Amino acid sequence: MQIPHEFRDPALLELALTHASCASSVDNERLEYLGDAALDLIVAEDLYRNAPAAPEGTLTELKSNVVSRKTLARAALELGLQDRARLGGGLSGRALPSSVLANLYEAVLGAIYLDAGFAAAREFAERTLAEPLADARAARADTSPKQRLQHLTQARHGTLPRYELVTERGDAHARAFLVRAYVQTRAFPTAWGRTRKEAESWAAEEALLVLELEASSSDGSTAS
Repeated sequence: MQIPHEFRDPALLELALTHASCASSVDNERLEYLGDAALDLIVAEDLYRNAPAAPEGTLTELKSNVVSRKTLARAALELGLQDRARLGGGLSGRALPSSVLANLYEAVLGAIYLDAGFAAAREFAERTLAEPLADARAARADTSPKQRLQHLTQARHGTLPRYELVTERGDAHARAFLVRAYVQTRAFPTAWGRTRKEAESWAAEEALLVLELEASSSDGSTAS
């Protein structure tokens, strides 16, 4: 695959492909910084629009998969960036580490952003990361809250969640069910549904919201 963008300023592409290892007076590290920031926004917006019910914690997890070093390195290889890069420090003539390949991808994205603006950068990212973006959207769409909670609790605690019917109301033709999810002995907020199955699904969503918020807060405190 060729780079799906025709540069008005070819010098930007040359700079994007100049890795710091070649000891040039200028290299692609500033463009990499810009491309990294632009990519985060592009993917975050895509997932925000295409996974409207996903909580913040889930969006963050999906985004991290799309912008991972492994994913970007694969995209760089598909674009043939390793064959066009200016390299030094013993990198020439051998397979490039994923970190260098990801660096090249982000730098090219940054160069496209400077050359033609955000819309062009977004088009580049959506075309070159089409498969991982589709996988991220599908991961959210194809997994029910109960399945996600089950996977989470099995991974963390080696156990399954359980659901308790708290109460039910209404006539036979218009009943409502109130259900609470438990993980081990921990109870989560209750949720109503028109059927017990629907109530269990919403109760699982309530539990996920709490657990994902805790995970997000924990990551934030660790980073600080």
